[in-house]
Amino acid sequence: MMCASTEEKTKSVTFGHRKMRPRACIADSNPHVRTWLAESLEELGFITCACSRCDDLPEIVDQNVPDLVVLGHSEGSAQETRVLNVLAGRQFGGKILLLGAHDLPAIAAIRDLGSELGLGMLPPLATPLNELSLRHSVAQLLPVQEPPTPPVDVAEAVSAGWLALWYQPKVDLRTLSIDSAEALVRIRHPAWGIVPPAYFIPDDSDPHFRELSEFVIHQAIEDWRYLVVAHGPIELAINLPIDFLRDPDSVRSLCHQMPDHAAFHGLLVEVNGTELLRNLTLIKDVAREVRFHNIAISIDDLGAEWTSFRDTAYFPFAEIKVDRKFIAGCAEDRLKQVICRRILELADSVGARTVAEGVETRADFLCVRDMGFDAVQGFLFAKPMPAKKLVRTVLSRPLTIAH
Repeated sequence: MMCASTEEKTKSVTFGHRKMRPRACIADSNPHVRTWLAESLEELGFITCACSRCDDLPEIVDQNVPDLVVLGHSEGSAQETRVLNVLAGRQFGGKILLLGAHDLPAIAAIRDLGSELGLGMLPPLATPLNELSLRHSVAQLLPVQEPPTPPVDVAEAVSAGWLALWYQPKVDLRTLSIDSAEALVRIRHPAWGIVPPAYFIPDDSDPHFRELSEFVIHQAIEDWRYLVVAHGPIELAINLPIDFLRDPDSVRSLCHQMPDHAAFHGLLVEVNGTELLRNLTLIKDVAREVRFHNIAISIDDLGAEWTSFRDTAYFPFAEIKVDRKFIAGCAEDRLKQVICRRILELADSVGARTVAEGVETRADFLCVRDMGFDAVQGFLFAKPMPAKKLVRTVLSRPLTIAH
């Protein structure tokens, strides 16, 4: 195999004048460690690859030109010593992060060898691993610039298979349990890593929005099948644009994709509150049709426009989500509390569930709980994550509140 030149391997990868996402290569024989590191590094902004054997690492380094190599200690010092010598021979210009306590003689010896060989050795990452210590270890490599808008065409992402769904759980305030989650689309871009929707979601009129919507529906149902086996019944919510729901064929296709399974308790379709009001008659008709297929409509990001729903004679919407701008800081803002209480009164009068969006502080959590919200969603409990991580780190453990 022909290797890239030293200059090609060590120069920064750029998009115009912007530095692109850093790359990390993980070498560890433990699949759980590899999975945890890959997911955690991706959330920090890295593009990752992994291998189970140290012997495979040099070839992968040649192919991917990483900024960071994470080297596990599970195969022993001899293999790690060999890898360091190989990387030094290739004049590897990135950083190397060893897994293991810094006071272990073997780890200290390997780090000293790397330094003698001229390699960039980071302080070892002690086990057991946690996200805070990982972030601290790789802080100097974290991206400091956001990707350009847009970094990738949606049609390209669909055809290349870069789209993915991540899930943010909703917490039931009565039981403090998690039995529902919102699906949020992401792109796994080969140069920019995990790209959030703010950088690629097209306008409603864009023809690719239909392809994006169809992906969201199909993937959410596939993920539900995985979740119900791995954890048990869970209600999922997806976001769909008005233009998709305006098409009768699209609505019928959505209905026909619902699982015929005893554990399927329904799918929520979240529609932006402002857009819903502009198309109220249409969405009422859609809500009436889809509810026969265990699909309900949720009013998303509702705020000051709540007053427009007061005189609605027929209210076919199952859920009202209060916009985060009325939740953030509500513990100290009486005006926000007044608006929230009025929306809660509306929801109570029509039998709709209420969700407080964007809860990030304990004070706001206590405030929305005392006001009488049914559920909360926000970074205080969990950030969006892949379905497998949702099962492993959230659904399988007692609820904890992040600090």
